[in-house]
Amino acid sequence: MSTLDQAALDTLFFNARTHNGWQDRPVDDALLKRLFDTLKWGPTSANCSPLRIQFVKSDAAKARLVPLVMQGNQEKVRTAPVTAILGMDMAFYEQLPKLFPHTDARSWFAGNEEVIRSTAFRNSSLQGGYFILAARALGLDCGPMSGFDAAKVDAEFWGGTTVKTNFVCSLGYGDPAKLFGRSPRFEFDEVCKIV
Repeated sequence: MSTLDQAALDTLFFNARTHNGWQDRPVDDALLKRLFDTLKWGPTSANCSPLRIQFVKSDAAKARLVPLVMQGNQEKVRTAPVTAILGMDMAFYEQLPKLFPHTDARSWFAGNEEVIRSTAFRNSSLQGGYFILAARALGLDCGPMSGFDAAKVDAEFWGGTTVKTNFVCSLGYGDPAKLFGRSPRFEFDEVCKIV
């Protein structure tokens, strides 16, 4: 595999920021489909792919979501062209005969609630990271957040399904004037060890 050039790394990491304010520019549905068609290729264990997404775009859907996020996130959700609810299907293993057909991977999970929970959470979080990188690669800015009432979001948007909310992420074209100052990051030796 070839390495990415500095411009690509800047887009994905070094110049990318978490946005809290948005330009008044729509995000086309075709771009949201392209976003999913990009992120889906990232690896998950046994190709389990538990991520499920609801793209909240309409005023009516935003009106349902805004009261369920913390007050500090409400304006971000209200003004974003799109806010994605990233969920994890707790019955992901039922799709393994399709997604991992060369062995009986479903039997690894069926009836084992702790393995189901940890696998769904770990792999939907992994796919959430792919979601952010794919969005940035396609020219979108992101505002991921965990400040919301998960039980209420589950009831409102995933009711009657096997999906639980992992996190929420606003999408659009960020307003640089509304960025916070960049927060510090750890240095390698503070958090890493080569053994």
